[in-house]
Amino acid sequence: MELNEVIITRGIVEGFTRKFLDYLEMDVAIGGGGPAGLVAAYYLARKGKKVAIFERKLSLGGGMWGGGMMFNEIVVQKEGKEILDEFGIKTDHYQEGYFRADSVEAASTICSFAAKAGAKIFNLMSVEDVVIHRERVIGLVLNWSAVEMAKLHVDPLTIKSRYIVDATGHATELVGIIERKVRAKLLTETGKIAGERSLWAEAAEKETIMNTKEAYPGVFVAGMSANATFGGPRMGPIFGGMLLSGKKVAELLIKKLEES
Repeated sequence: MELNEVIITRGIVEGFTRKFLDYLEMDVAIGGGGPAGLVAAYYLARKGKKVAIFERKLSLGGGMWGGGMMFNEIVVQKEGKEILDEFGIKTDHYQEGYFRADSVEAASTICSFAAKAGAKIFNLMSVEDVVIHRERVIGLVLNWSAVEMAKLHVDPLTIKSRYIVDATGHATELVGIIERKVRAKLLTETGKIAGERSLWAEAAEKETIMNTKEAYPGVFVAGMSANATFGGPRMGPIFGGMLLSGKKVAELLIKKLEES
């Protein structure tokens, strides 16, 4: 068979267009495709919820790929290991209470499970703003990452979602937009982003899960965004709290969606 370049192009353009049009409205839109965002998308999709991830970079997985200081191994505690076990990711019990896994296997497998569960992933898209009606976030404002990087003046497009998850990591970008542009009071003690504290692994693992909750009407935070929003410390290359935070935010949103 002789290959036709136009048919190849048509397949890509039609396929992407169909996918994007289908996700102009959804149950949950997740900003950031790191481990917390991917795990949240997996559990939401597995429950039949319409969920999409919007990731600025070419690849997903956040900081998990690099392990610790580019040594591509990660560490999880017992509770986090249970999620890795669910995904079939191999772990090594190298000391009491500590398990390690290959970071490349972990990141690629979690990404695959989220996609196979039915979550849609849109990479190379940046969230530049939120859509807000009557003091509640109801959608995201999107543009191509290349447009953002080149600083071109190109108007964005919008999507609508019943709930938003900020899983953008240390930068907590979506909540930052709300604080800066909406000038609204957040659901934190001060009404503002509390800011991430210095590294303390034990405290951070617990507080990441504790801080996984609603930060503004319609907007939940997960992973390091949760600690940055509510003032928890960072934890370094131990990822159990990130995985468990993704699962917790999914459970919170499943309950919200089913109640409404």
